[in-house]
Amino acid sequence: MPTPPKPTAGQVVIAVYRPKPSKGPELETILRRHVATLRAAGLATSRPAMLLRSFVDGTYLEIFEWVSGEAAGRAHDVPAVAELWGAMAQIADFPPISDLSEARVRFAHFAPVDGVTA
Repeated sequence: MPTPPKPTAGQVVIAVYRPKPSKGPELETILRRHVATLRAAGLATSRPAMLLRSFVDGTYLEIFEWVSGEAAGRAHDVPAVAELWGAMAQIADFPPISDLSEARVRFAHFAPVDGVTA
């Protein structure tokens, strides 16, 4: 796997969250606060974020922009972010995007989830 370049500016991420059985609504509640929490800590840009849900298995994709390539690492030291990430880890798995059924088709479709940006 090639090493990603070290960006000097923002970096867009596609995060994948697969809720554990019956935990989809709880995960969605947390995800509605996630990017706003990152922004409040100065870690994510104001570029519009998107939260999408798989029609196939309910997996969520969150697309947002870190302020820098180092911001994700710094996020671990922010108590509010660490608290959210800990709660997410209890109710979801974080598979690679290649594990999505949609990753194997052209022009994959997802359901938009409203109310997730700050």
